[in-house]
Amino acid sequence: MKETDFSKLNGSAADIQYLKELYANHEHMPYISPERDLALWLDKAAMSSGEAVPKRNMVKTPEGYLPGHMIILWRVQFGTYDNTTVISKYFEYDYGIDAKADIEDLIEDGLVMVMTAKESLTYMTAPLLKKWLKDKSVTVFSKMKKDELIEAVREAYTEEELAKKFTLRGYYLSEAGEKVLANNPAVIDKHPKKKY
Repeated sequence: MKETDFSKLNGSAADIQYLKELYANHEHMPYISPERDLALWLDKAAMSSGEAVPKRNMVKTPEGYLPGHMIILWRVQFGTYDNTTVISKYFEYDYGIDAKADIEDLIEDGLVMVMTAKESLTYMTAPLLKKWLKDKSVTVFSKMKKDELIEAVREAYTEEELAKKFTLRGYYLSEAGEKVLANNPAVIDKHPKKKY
């Protein structure tokens, strides 16, 4: 998982020293983006303890992941997380992780799977699916429902052809990912809920 590169932080030597002192009692140092205005954020952190990543969010699970990684897995399970999803700042500021980089690690570890182009057709709109069918001279799609359009496109195109048409790929949890998530319900219980 991505760690803070202190040499790239936007702050003075004194700021970086203060940052290290702020997190000295945490099990792991939270990730800090080089884009963060460190001096401004440290001023806020000095005024409010709520600005710092809580200690509990920097304690690894028995599987070796941080709570923020559990939140990524939790979000992926809803089927709305894909390679174009805008990553919320709370992953860095509340959970101390670089979610954009760390999802790649979760994929590499086999917890998150990347859908194929054919599997990712569910993210496409019905008008676009109809256009692609028309491009293949398939004309009996006017009364088709979206799931029927998806199936027709899957039959009309090869995986390679579809891969060239769009880059959006959905994510889903592997069996291992589901197991890791199920093993850590306390993390999810503490996370503020909203529908994803």
